[in-house]
Amino acid sequence: MIAILFYMFVLKKKMKKYVVLILIVHLPFITFSQKNEKKYAIRTVAFYNLENLFDTINDIAKNDEASPMMELKGNKSIVYWDKIDKLASVIAQIGEETAKTSPAILGVSEVENLSVLEDLVKSKYIKGKNYEIIHYESPDKRGIDVALLYQKKYFTPIFHQSFNPNIYRNNRKVYTRDQLLVTGYLDDELIHIIVNHWPSRSGGEIKSRPLREKAAYQNTKIIEQVRAMDLNAKIIIMGDFNDDPINTSFKNVLKTKSDKKKVAKNDIYNPYEDMFQKGLNTLGFRDNINLFDQLLITSPLLDKGEKDFSSYKMYKAMIFNKRFLTNKRGRYKGYPFRSFSFGSYTGGYSDHYPVYMYLIKEQ
Repeated sequence: MIAILFYMFVLKKKMKKYVVLILIVHLPFITFSQKNEKKYAIRTVAFYNLENLFDTINDIAKNDEASPMMELKGNKSIVYWDKIDKLASVIAQIGEETAKTSPAILGVSEVENLSVLEDLVKSKYIKGKNYEIIHYESPDKRGIDVALLYQKKYFTPIFHQSFNPNIYRNNRKVYTRDQLLVTGYLDDELIHIIVNHWPSRSGGEIKSRPLREKAAYQNTKIIEQVRAMDLNAKIIIMGDFNDDPINTSFKNVLKTKSDKKKVAKNDIYNPYEDMFQKGLNTLGFRDNINLFDQLLITSPLLDKGEKDFSSYKMYKAMIFNKRFLTNKRGRYKGYPFRSFSFGSYTGGYSDHYPVYMYLIKEQ
Protein backbone atom coordinates (compact mmCIF):
# COMPACT_ATOMS: atom_id res chain seq x y z
CA MET A 1 0.00 0.00 0.00
CA ILE A 2 2.77 2.43 0.90
CA ALA A 3 4.44 1.83 -2.45
CA ILE A 4 1.36 2.79 -4.47
CA LEU A 5 0.61 5.92 -2.47
CA PHE A 6 4.21 7.03 -2.53
CA TYR A 7 4.46 6.70 -6.31
CA MET A 8 1.26 8.66 -6.83
CA PHE A 9 2.43 11.52 -4.65
CA VAL A 10 5.83 11.76 -6.28
CA LEU A 11 4.11 12.70 -9.53
CA LYS A 12 2.71 15.76 -7.79
CA LYS A 13 6.11 17.33 -7.10
CA LYS A 14 5.99 21.07 -6.52
CA MET A 15 8.92 23.39 -7.07
CA LYS A 16 9.51 25.95 -4.35
CA LYS A 17 11.73 28.99 -4.12
CA TYR A 18 14.82 28.80 -1.96
CA VAL A 19 15.51 31.16 0.87
CA VAL A 20 19.16 31.72 0.09
CA LEU A 21 21.48 32.52 2.95
CA ILE A 22 25.13 33.45 2.79
CA LEU A 23 26.99 30.90 4.86
CA ILE A 24 29.13 32.90 7.26
CA VAL A 25 30.36 30.04 9.42
CA HIS A 26 33.76 28.63 8.52
CA LEU A 27 33.54 25.52 6.39
CA PRO A 28 36.70 23.43 6.40
CA PHE A 29 36.71 22.97 2.64
CA ILE A 30 35.81 26.49 1.54
CA THR A 31 37.80 29.68 1.79
CA PHE A 32 35.64 32.77 1.73
CA SER A 33 36.84 35.98 0.16
CA GLN A 34 35.38 38.91 -1.68
CA LYS A 35 36.35 37.22 -4.93
CA ASN A 36 35.03 33.78 -4.04
CA GLU A 37 31.88 33.88 -1.95
CA LYS A 38 29.68 30.80 -2.02
CA LYS A 39 26.00 30.86 -1.20
CA TYR A 40 24.07 28.05 0.44
CA ALA A 41 20.54 27.16 1.35
CA ILE A 42 20.73 26.06 4.99
CA ARG A 43 18.03 23.99 6.64
CA THR A 44 17.97 22.79 10.24
CA VAL A 45 16.52 19.36 11.00
CA ALA A 46 16.07 18.57 14.70
CA PHE A 47 14.58 16.25 17.30
CA TYR A 48 13.40 17.09 20.82
CA ASN A 49 11.98 14.89 23.57
CA LEU A 50 9.52 17.29 25.24
CA GLU A 51 9.38 15.41 28.56
CA ASN A 52 5.81 14.54 29.40
CA LEU A 53 4.01 17.27 27.52
CA PHE A 54 0.53 16.47 28.85
CA ASP A 55 -2.46 18.75 29.06
CA THR A 56 -4.41 19.33 32.28
CA ILE A 57 -7.50 17.37 31.24
CA ASN A 58 -8.06 13.85 32.50
CA ASP A 59 -8.50 11.62 29.45
CA ILE A 60 -10.37 8.51 30.59
CA ALA A 61 -9.07 6.62 27.55
CA LYS A 62 -5.45 7.07 28.67
CA ASN A 63 -3.35 6.46 31.73
CA ASP A 64 -2.58 10.16 32.00
CA GLU A 65 -3.31 10.14 35.75
CA ALA A 66 0.26 8.86 36.16
CA SER A 67 1.74 11.79 34.24
CA PRO A 68 3.70 14.41 36.21
CA MET A 69 1.23 17.08 35.10
CA MET A 70 -1.77 15.27 36.57
CA GLU A 71 0.11 14.51 39.79
CA LEU A 72 0.70 18.19 40.54
CA LYS A 73 -1.16 19.58 43.54
CA GLY A 74 -1.13 23.27 42.55
CA ASN A 75 -2.46 25.23 39.58
CA LYS A 76 -1.87 22.89 36.67
CA SER A 77 -2.85 25.47 34.07
CA ILE A 78 -0.09 27.90 35.08
CA VAL A 79 2.47 25.10 34.93
CA TYR A 80 1.18 23.87 31.57
CA TRP A 81 1.42 27.22 29.82
CA ASP A 82 4.80 27.95 31.35
CA LYS A 83 6.11 24.63 30.05
CA ILE A 84 4.62 25.31 26.61
CA ASP A 85 6.40 28.66 26.38
CA LYS A 86 9.68 27.29 27.71
CA LEU A 87 9.75 24.50 25.13
CA ALA A 88 8.79 26.88 22.33
CA SER A 89 11.55 29.29 23.37
CA VAL A 90 14.08 26.47 23.00
CA ILE A 91 12.72 25.39 19.61
CA ALA A 92 12.99 28.99 18.39
CA GLN A 93 16.73 28.95 19.07
CA ILE A 94 17.72 25.59 17.58
CA GLY A 95 19.85 26.28 14.51
CA GLU A 96 18.86 29.95 14.45
CA GLU A 97 22.39 31.30 14.71
CA THR A 98 23.36 29.79 11.35
CA ALA A 99 20.11 29.10 9.47
CA LYS A 100 18.57 32.37 10.72
CA THR A 101 15.38 30.54 11.63
CA SER A 102 14.20 27.67 13.82
CA PRO A 103 14.17 24.09 12.47
CA ALA A 104 12.58 23.56 9.08
CA ILE A 105 11.74 20.05 10.32
CA LEU A 106 11.39 19.02 13.97
CA GLY A 107 10.57 15.58 15.31
CA VAL A 108 9.19 15.42 18.86
CA SER A 109 8.33 12.76 21.41
CA GLU A 110 6.51 12.44 24.75
CA VAL A 111 3.46 14.40 23.65
CA GLU A 112 0.01 13.39 24.86
CA ASN A 113 -2.09 14.43 21.89
CA LEU A 114 -2.59 16.80 18.98
CA SER A 115 -3.99 19.50 21.25
CA VAL A 116 -0.73 20.06 23.14
CA LEU A 117 1.13 20.38 19.84
CA GLU A 118 -1.37 22.94 18.60
CA ASP A 119 -0.79 24.95 21.78
CA LEU A 120 2.97 24.61 21.32
CA VAL A 121 3.08 25.97 17.76
CA LYS A 122 0.84 28.88 18.79
CA SER A 123 3.31 30.02 21.45
CA LYS A 124 4.54 33.57 20.96
CA TYR A 125 8.07 32.27 20.44
CA ILE A 126 7.34 30.29 17.27
CA LYS A 127 3.87 31.39 16.19
CA GLY A 128 5.33 33.39 13.31
CA LYS A 129 7.02 30.28 11.89
CA ASN A 130 3.64 28.81 10.90
CA TYR A 131 4.50 25.26 11.92
CA GLU A 132 2.22 22.50 10.68
CA ILE A 133 1.81 19.20 12.53
CA ILE A 134 1.75 15.52 11.57
CA HIS A 135 0.59 13.35 14.45
CA TYR A 136 -0.97 9.95 15.06
CA GLU A 137 -2.31 8.52 18.30
CA SER A 138 -0.07 5.67 19.48
CA PRO A 139 -1.15 2.67 21.57
CA ASP A 140 1.55 3.47 24.13
CA LYS A 141 0.49 2.50 27.64
CA ARG A 142 1.63 5.87 29.02
CA GLY A 143 -0.41 7.69 26.40
CA ILE A 144 2.52 9.42 24.71
CA ASP A 145 3.15 9.86 21.00
CA VAL A 146 5.70 11.05 18.47
CA ALA A 147 5.02 13.75 15.89
CA LEU A 148 6.61 15.91 13.22
CA LEU A 149 6.46 19.71 13.06
CA TYR A 150 7.54 21.54 9.93
CA GLN A 151 7.71 25.03 8.51
CA LYS A 152 5.51 24.81 5.46
CA LYS A 153 7.53 27.37 3.50
CA TYR A 154 10.47 24.96 3.52
CA PHE A 155 8.91 21.49 3.66
CA THR A 156 5.93 20.05 1.77
CA PRO A 157 4.78 16.61 2.99
CA ILE A 158 3.27 14.32 0.37
CA PHE A 159 2.84 11.12 2.36
CA HIS A 160 2.85 9.99 5.98
CA GLN A 161 2.07 6.80 7.83
CA SER A 162 2.52 5.40 11.33
CA PHE A 163 3.88 1.91 11.97
CA ASN A 164 3.48 -0.06 15.16
CA PRO A 165 6.56 -2.21 15.79
CA ASN A 166 4.36 -5.09 17.09
CA ILE A 167 6.69 -6.02 19.91
CA TYR A 168 5.91 -8.94 22.20
CA ARG A 169 7.53 -10.03 25.45
CA ASN A 170 6.63 -13.36 27.04
CA ASN A 171 3.80 -13.68 24.49
CA ARG A 172 2.28 -10.41 25.65
CA LYS A 173 2.11 -7.32 23.46
CA VAL A 174 4.24 -4.38 24.52
CA TYR A 175 2.22 -1.20 24.04
CA THR A 176 4.81 1.29 22.90
CA ARG A 177 5.08 4.24 20.55
CA ASP A 178 4.43 4.06 16.82
CA GLN A 179 7.16 4.93 14.33
CA LEU A 180 6.21 7.82 12.08
CA LEU A 181 7.26 7.98 8.44
CA VAL A 182 6.92 11.31 6.64
CA THR A 183 7.90 11.79 3.00
CA GLY A 184 8.03 15.20 1.39
CA TYR A 185 9.98 17.88 -0.41
CA LEU A 186 12.56 19.95 1.41
CA ASP A 187 12.43 22.83 -1.01
CA ASP A 188 12.59 20.79 -4.24
CA GLU A 189 14.34 17.67 -2.90
CA LEU A 190 12.55 14.51 -1.87
CA ILE A 191 13.45 13.32 1.64
CA HIS A 192 12.05 10.82 4.11
CA ILE A 193 11.94 11.17 7.89
CA ILE A 194 11.34 8.41 10.43
CA VAL A 195 10.49 9.65 13.94
CA ASN A 196 11.11 7.20 16.79
CA HIS A 197 10.71 6.77 20.52
CA TRP A 198 11.84 3.25 21.27
CA PRO A 199 10.89 1.22 24.38
CA SER A 200 12.47 2.35 27.63
CA ARG A 201 15.06 0.56 29.74
CA SER A 202 12.51 -0.29 32.40
CA GLY A 203 13.68 -3.46 34.12
CA GLY A 204 17.29 -2.81 33.12
CA GLU A 205 19.21 -2.37 29.87
CA ILE A 206 19.92 -6.08 29.32
CA LYS A 207 16.40 -7.30 30.05
CA SER A 208 14.80 -4.62 27.86
CA ARG A 209 17.38 -4.79 25.06
CA PRO A 210 15.36 -7.16 22.80
CA LEU A 211 12.50 -4.63 22.75
CA ARG A 212 14.70 -1.95 21.21
CA GLU A 213 16.26 -4.43 18.82
CA LYS A 214 12.75 -5.24 17.59
CA ALA A 215 12.00 -1.52 17.26
CA ALA A 216 15.18 -1.15 15.21
CA TYR A 217 14.07 -4.05 13.02
CA GLN A 218 10.81 -2.21 12.30
CA ASN A 219 12.95 0.72 11.11
CA THR A 220 14.75 -1.58 8.68
CA LYS A 221 11.40 -2.68 7.22
CA ILE A 222 10.29 0.93 6.75
CA ILE A 223 13.59 1.76 5.08
CA GLU A 224 13.19 -1.21 2.73
CA GLN A 225 9.74 -0.01 1.67
CA VAL A 226 10.99 3.50 1.04
CA ARG A 227 13.95 2.27 -1.01
CA ALA A 228 11.67 0.06 -3.09
CA MET A 229 10.22 3.29 -4.52
CA ASP A 230 13.25 5.57 -4.18
CA LEU A 231 16.51 3.69 -4.79
CA ASN A 232 18.74 6.53 -3.61
CA ALA A 233 16.44 7.65 -0.83
CA LYS A 234 17.58 10.46 1.43
CA ILE A 235 16.37 9.20 4.80
CA ILE A 236 16.75 10.86 8.20
CA ILE A 237 16.12 8.54 11.15
CA MET A 238 15.59 10.54 14.33
CA GLY A 239 14.38 9.98 17.83
CA ASP A 240 14.85 9.13 21.46
CA PHE A 241 16.07 5.59 20.99
CA ASN A 242 16.67 4.76 24.67
CA ASP A 243 19.94 3.28 23.44
CA ASP A 244 23.40 4.70 22.99
CA PRO A 245 25.02 4.72 19.52
CA ILE A 246 27.16 1.67 20.35
CA ASN A 247 24.31 -0.58 21.47
CA THR A 248 23.22 -3.64 19.50
CA SER A 249 20.06 -2.03 18.14
CA PHE A 250 22.28 0.30 16.13
CA LYS A 251 25.38 -1.76 15.45
CA ASN A 252 23.79 -5.18 14.84
CA VAL A 253 20.30 -4.37 13.55
CA LEU A 254 20.55 -1.01 11.76
CA LYS A 255 24.27 -1.69 11.17
CA THR A 256 25.19 1.98 11.56
CA LYS A 257 28.62 3.30 10.66
CA SER A 258 30.56 6.11 12.32
CA ASP A 259 33.45 6.31 9.83
CA LYS A 260 32.38 8.29 6.76
CA LYS A 261 34.95 6.53 4.59
CA LYS A 262 33.39 3.14 5.35
CA VAL A 263 29.81 4.15 4.55
CA ALA A 264 28.64 2.20 1.49
CA LYS A 265 25.63 2.87 -0.72
CA ASN A 266 22.91 1.40 1.50
CA ASP A 267 24.57 2.07 4.85
CA ILE A 268 23.38 4.35 7.64
CA TYR A 269 25.74 6.96 9.05
CA ASN A 270 25.53 7.91 12.73
CA PRO A 271 27.35 11.18 13.52
CA TYR A 272 26.52 10.78 17.21
CA GLU A 273 28.69 7.71 17.78
CA ASP A 274 31.88 9.79 17.82
CA MET A 275 30.20 12.31 20.14
CA PHE A 276 29.30 9.49 22.52
CA GLN A 277 32.86 8.19 22.50
CA LYS A 278 33.99 11.70 23.47
CA GLY A 279 31.69 11.70 26.49
CA LEU A 280 28.90 13.92 25.19
CA ASN A 281 25.34 13.19 26.27
CA THR A 282 21.71 14.20 25.82
CA LEU A 283 20.42 13.05 29.22
CA GLY A 284 21.34 11.67 32.60
CA PHE A 285 19.71 8.39 33.55
CA ARG A 286 20.14 6.65 36.93
CA ASP A 287 23.50 8.27 37.64
CA ASN A 288 24.72 7.52 34.11
CA ILE A 289 25.02 9.86 31.17
CA ASN A 290 23.59 8.66 27.89
CA LEU A 291 23.23 9.81 24.32
CA PHE A 292 19.80 8.40 23.49
CA ASP A 293 18.71 11.25 21.19
CA GLN A 294 20.21 11.01 17.72
CA LEU A 295 19.83 11.81 14.03
CA LEU A 296 21.01 9.20 11.52
CA ILE A 297 21.25 9.59 7.76
CA THR A 298 21.48 7.36 4.73
CA SER A 299 24.47 7.68 2.42
CA PRO A 300 22.93 10.07 -0.18
CA LEU A 301 22.86 12.76 2.53
CA LEU A 302 26.51 12.24 3.44
CA ASP A 303 29.44 14.21 2.06
CA LYS A 304 32.41 11.84 2.17
CA GLY A 305 34.92 14.41 1.06
CA GLU A 306 33.69 14.93 -2.50
CA LYS A 307 32.69 18.51 -1.60
CA ASP A 308 29.63 18.13 -3.80
CA PHE A 309 26.80 20.17 -2.34
CA SER A 310 24.76 20.42 -5.52
CA SER A 311 21.99 18.70 -3.53
CA TYR A 312 21.28 18.74 0.20
CA LYS A 313 23.96 17.08 2.32
CA MET A 314 24.64 17.08 6.02
CA TYR A 315 27.12 19.76 7.00
CA LYS A 316 27.23 19.15 10.75
CA ALA A 317 25.30 17.35 13.50
CA MET A 318 25.17 18.74 17.04
CA ILE A 319 23.59 18.64 20.48
CA PHE A 320 21.75 21.77 21.56
CA ASN A 321 23.11 21.84 25.10
CA LYS A 322 23.18 25.52 25.93
CA ARG A 323 24.00 26.43 29.53
CA PHE A 324 20.48 27.59 30.35
CA LEU A 325 19.24 24.07 29.52
CA THR A 326 21.52 22.50 32.14
CA ASN A 327 20.74 22.12 35.84
CA LYS A 328 23.27 24.04 37.90
CA ARG A 329 22.60 22.62 41.35
CA GLY A 330 21.12 19.79 43.36
CA ARG A 331 20.67 16.12 42.59
CA TYR A 332 20.58 16.67 38.83
CA LYS A 333 23.50 19.10 38.61
CA GLY A 334 25.06 18.87 35.15
CA TYR A 335 22.04 17.08 33.69
CA PRO A 336 19.46 18.64 31.37
CA PHE A 337 17.19 21.00 33.33
CA ARG A 338 14.08 18.83 33.60
CA SER A 339 10.51 20.06 34.05
CA PHE A 340 9.38 17.67 36.76
CA SER A 341 11.02 16.12 39.80
CA PHE A 342 9.50 14.19 42.72
CA GLY A 343 5.96 15.27 41.88
CA SER A 344 6.80 18.98 41.55
CA TYR A 345 7.36 21.39 38.69
CA THR A 346 10.93 22.67 38.59
CA GLY A 347 10.49 25.45 36.04
CA GLY A 348 12.88 23.64 33.72
CA TYR A 349 12.60 22.59 30.09
CA SER A 350 13.12 18.87 29.46
CA ASP A 351 15.19 16.00 30.80
CA HIS A 352 16.68 15.66 27.29
CA TYR A 353 18.76 18.02 25.18
CA PRO A 354 17.55 18.54 21.61
CA VAL A 355 19.72 17.29 18.76
CA TYR A 356 20.00 18.87 15.34
CA MET A 357 21.87 18.98 12.06
CA TYR A 358 22.38 21.43 9.23
CA LEU A 359 21.63 20.36 5.69
CA ILE A 360 23.24 22.64 3.13
CA LYS A 361 22.99 23.05 -0.62
CA GLU A 362 25.09 25.27 -2.87
CA GLN A 363 23.19 27.87 -4.85
